Amino acid sequence: MSRIPVARAPLLEGKRGLIVGIANDQSIAWGCAKAFRALGAELAVTYLNDKAKKFVEPLARELEAPIFMPLDVGVEGQMEAVFERIAEEWGQLDFLVHSIAFSPKGALGGRVVDVTREGFATTMDVSCWTFLRMGHLAEPLMKKGGTLFTMSYYGSQMVVKNYNIMGVAKAALECAVRYMAAELGPKGIRVHAISPGPLATRAASGIPEFDQLLDKARAKAPARSLVSIDDVGVATAFLAHDAARLITGETLYIDGGYHIID
Repeated sequence: MSRIPVARAPLLEGKRGLIVGIANDQSIAWGCAKAFRALGAELAVTYLNDKAKKFVEPLARELEAPIFMPLDVGVEGQMEAVFERIAEEWGQLDFLVHSIAFSPKGALGGRVVDVTREGFATTMDVSCWTFLRMGHLAEPLMKKGGTLFTMSYYGSQMVVKNYNIMGVAKAALECAVRYMAAELGPKGIRVHAISPGPLATRAASGIPEFDQLLDKARAKAPARSLVSIDDVGVATAFLAHDAARLITGETLYIDGGYHIID
């Protein structure tokens, strides 16, 4: 298990944020959480269900998270309960990391033109609408401004083999980021999509031939290196700092330059 860096720089001291999407110590959300905590932020952490809790709870303890709650976006009222708890205990929120996506196997594994209405709706609901909803719930808590983050991927812009309907959902998600940034910007709330290069996470394991995609990224990226969850974490944490206050509405690629190569 990777550990939070011993040496801390309290650049985000006094900031409070919600991390949604930690499944285990290989999760992108965990890389983000470690970076935020190392920079002094206080964190609230959610877990999907009782099965996931045993993997996430030790990580939440390591983060010294005072708020640790279940959050299955498919369960009515759970999103609202998390934000109500934050309002009661903290009364504020400075940043949110939304690192969840889902597509039924039949929808993700088939052609885009063959996707069922139900499969499309589920993919869009979990992967895109939930970020809109969390932005709505976070807005009144970001009284002095804040930053909303979600996770995207290169397959939103280019056709990536086997990414299929998730590419459509991520394209919608990146568009949502731009509209949210425009709407919330006057309140000092910034919105970003983070687009890492291929990562060996549990979510990625559902994509066929993913190992070949990793090999291609390593060979073609200008940096000749795969990205790590820690790389993603520190870049995301930077965007939550006041030094990035005039950066918003962006899709930030953290992929060693892979996206610029044909």
